[in-house]
Amino acid sequence: MRYLPHSDADRAEMLGVIGVDTVQDLFRAVPESALDHPPIDLPDHQAEFAVEAHMRALAGANRAAGDGPFFIGAGAYRHHVPASVDHLIQRSEWLTAYTPYQPEVSQGTLQMLFEFQTQVANLTGMDVANASMYDGSTATAEAVLMARRLTRRQRVVLSGGLHPQYRDVVRTYAGTGDDELVCLPSSPEGQRDIISELDETTAAIVVQTPDFYGHLRDVKSLADAAHEKGALLIVVVTEILSLGLLEAPGALGADIVVGEGQSLGNALSFGGPYVGLMATRSNFVRQMPGRLCGETVDAEGRRGFVLTLSTREQHIRREKATSNICTNSGLCALAFSIHLGLLGEAGLKRLARLNHARAIALADALARVPGIEVLNQTFFNEMTVRLGKPASAVVDALAARGILAGLPVSRLEPDRPELDRLLVLAATELTTDADIAALAKALQEVLA
Repeated sequence: MRYLPHSDADRAEMLGVIGVDTVQDLFRAVPESALDHPPIDLPDHQAEFAVEAHMRALAGANRAAGDGPFFIGAGAYRHHVPASVDHLIQRSEWLTAYTPYQPEVSQGTLQMLFEFQTQVANLTGMDVANASMYDGSTATAEAVLMARRLTRRQRVVLSGGLHPQYRDVVRTYAGTGDDELVCLPSSPEGQRDIISELDETTAAIVVQTPDFYGHLRDVKSLADAAHEKGALLIVVVTEILSLGLLEAPGALGADIVVGEGQSLGNALSFGGPYVGLMATRSNFVRQMPGRLCGETVDAEGRRGFVLTLSTREQHIRREKATSNICTNSGLCALAFSIHLGLLGEAGLKRLARLNHARAIALADALARVPGIEVLNQTFFNEMTVRLGKPASAVVDALAARGILAGLPVSRLEPDRPELDRLLVLAATELTTDADIAALAKALQEVLA
């Protein structure tokens, strides 16, 4: 049963065990001025079926991503999640599993985390990955703090192509002054030369690829330039599926790779929960935040798994902790791992090629619409266009027609009026020819 109400007799028995006469006695320590008088104005209680009907009506007011043509991306992408993923993660042994503090009774959970780490390390081309973080933005902020610890420098340069919300999270976590956190202005036509910002005081540069506007970045040249100055290169990947087609950042010289794993196994879910990815080189592992699952053998020589190099404040003294992130997104990481395991290497590559092909079809269709300029020379499954009218108004007009046409840049960059005609759109394997045709037709009519 979902709801087990207490009877008056149950309440009386519980109060008797506690040693008080009434529920109000439990609040005697609270000052009278802090108590809520009169009671909060809420509707009277109703029957369970009436409440359920009301909640269904509220939920029906939402528009889900699958209810019509959908072109929103910008860090969260609509992909197909196989039914087998949801079936497996809802098995009780996974759904109820918690932090594996006792490895002897948590071998299944630990093995899953170990395999997840292996998958992330392989995807990113790095030596080691942790057992997930909250999401891509907080993983990016943790990478900045990690780079400062490793280099004993404070100055970090954020590329103008970094997602604006990721930039803001990094500012919240790590911003101690404009001279130590340099945020380059974004530009949809191509990013300002971040290499010119490097000097001997720089701890790291942070570059997203594909970036917020969809452009692919030259990771190799950025890595070489950073290393020449003794700095680290942090690469951010918000669309992890792109690594099924693009060369892994680790193979190109990245020192820390972070990203968002939502695209694999995790639905949009109106914004979360998602799963942050982090991978690095083996010689940096002791400064990597979060959990790390390791492989070992037991007293009888059998393969086993444990949490190792635990650098969180729950395991060691707070002043020695690398991070105060309190948990990993274990169930989301499991969904990621199951989906990627179902795809395999060949399936991941096919899915990535299909996404790119859908994006090419979208770009070609948009380029034929009068009043639209496609700004990308390179992209994976996301691109930026310049419209003949303010993008926010155009998106609202198309939403009224049942088409979710993308993200107006002005909604994330309200202080940059020169960006108000820019629209970021994404296409995935779920984007059909009919969706693209409907978008192109509606845009032509609204822009006329």
